[in-house]
Amino acid sequence: MDRKKELKQLYKETPVEAGIYLIKNRENGKLFVGSTRNLKTLNGVKFTLENGGHTNSGLAAEWKEYGKDAFTFEVLEVLKKKNDPYFNEKEELGKLEEKWLAELQPFGERGYN
Repeated sequence: MDRKKELKQLYKETPVEAGIYLIKNRENGKLFVGSTRNLKTLNGVKFTLENGGHTNSGLAAEWKEYGKDAFTFEVLEVLKKKNDPYFNEKEELGKLEEKWLAELQPFGERGYN
């Protein structure tokens, strides 16, 4: 099996995890807290920023101004799934995001949220 096929297989076997992520501007310290139902999609977030298509206009403008090397990405917390038939991943992810927004306060001059 060649390397490309190995990597593709590894990607497919990696479990899909929902969670909260942080984008930090190292130049000015501003933060963006986001959530995703699939943390593997963070490369897609980078792609949208690099191509000017991110929904947060403030973050997109500063990405263009400072360049991609001024920003770091970090997974803050992975959502712990429960074996409960009433577990609502989307709802629990929203609660987790609210927790991190309250803790980091990335609003106004402090951030992009």
